[in-house]
Amino acid sequence: MARRKIIAGNWKMNMTPSEAVALCDTLKDLVKNDEVDVVYCVPAIDIVPVAQAVKGSNVHVGAENFYIEDKGAYTGEISAPMLKDAGVEFVIIGHSERREYFKEDDCFLNKKVKKAFEAGITPILCCGESLEQREMDVTMDWIRLQIKSDLAGVTADQVKSMVIAYEPIWAIGTGKTATSDQAQEVCKGIRDLIAEMYDADTAEAVRIQYGGSMNAGNAAELLSKPDIDGGLIGGASLKPDFGKIVNYNK
Repeated sequence: MARRKIIAGNWKMNMTPSEAVALCDTLKDLVKNDEVDVVYCVPAIDIVPVAQAVKGSNVHVGAENFYIEDKGAYTGEISAPMLKDAGVEFVIIGHSERREYFKEDDCFLNKKVKKAFEAGITPILCCGESLEQREMDVTMDWIRLQIKSDLAGVTADQVKSMVIAYEPIWAIGTGKTATSDQAQEVCKGIRDLIAEMYDADTAEAVRIQYGGSMNAGNAAELLSKPDIDGGLIGGASLKPDFGKIVNYNK
């Protein structure tokens, strides 16, 4: 089964609403590729204007975060149903910055994964190791623990429809990139784990992205690997070069 590639931009805390609309206009013709799913995961304040700006295009809208309750006295938070109603189709869960800066642990992330599915939003579940963990040779032990915890109680059918993003923490925003063989090794390890947890069909269906400093220069090589189905792109998604990543195959 050929898995469709998915290239998602994680804008992080960048772009005012007016800047976001201008960026969408800049990228509109550059990110056209009928063979690739393109997602902009944008700050909450940008979701509505971006949804309007990309209407009628090939771009899907994603969110960077939400809270696990549908409504209530949670000042400053945004719920999954709110995101869904605003046009959000994807949401990033478990990014290393959320884990580190906001202390989101795997029990909490498991609740977020389930809530996203309940709301009809596709999770992009992030996992990855630090430089110290890689040097201690515990990369797969750590990632297996993350994924097994985050997907506890999640069904095979749900996993088939979701996205898993392998993001080596030591390669995010540092300019360092895992070699294509290193990235493939971990992505294959993730797919093997899904087969172990569920079955071969589920493992074959789930899409796995690489998220460590993928850029226009290395996208084609990384995406040629059999178990890398896309990229979760940080800073490069805010530039015209994002179009070259989306069109890696042309």
